[in-house]
Amino acid sequence: MKRFIPLVMLLMTASATQAGGIVSKHSSSVQLTVDAARSTAVRIGDSYSASGSNISVTTMGTLGTAGTYDVHTAGSDWSFTEAMTVKDAIPTAAVTTGDTPNFSNVTGYTAGTAGSLAGTINSAHTMALTAGGAGTSATGQFVTEITVID
Repeated sequence: MKRFIPLVMLLMTASATQAGGIVSKHSSSVQLTVDAARSTAVRIGDSYSASGSNISVTTMGTLGTAGTYDVHTAGSDWSFTEAMTVKDAIPTAAVTTGDTPNFSNVTGYTAGTAGSLAGTINSAHTMALTAGGAGTSATGQFVTEITVID
């Protein structure tokens, strides 16, 4: 009998709600997407650079005016490079849908076509997904969560 006392004491410490068990949850979902027409634009900024060898600078150039440069040592080799990029202008009014701003880097995307895009799910969590046209996606998901209670 003395051998069973520790076992009985251990069983008495657990309440009925902690008696153990398994909880399981199931969920399913279907997501259908048709892309909208859109465009992305990247506006570039101003830049100016001048470099060379055996060149003296009288007036450094700017974005609005060219600089004044002279050969430093007459009769010697020289090289000179001047480069300028003018920034994209900021539109004075909002761009109308379908139009694109006058920026240097513009990418346009056509609207998707639903076509035969479809998705169904039933109470048995069985999914059926049907591909659509260009610019569409169909995603089906089944999730099972199991919790073991000690």
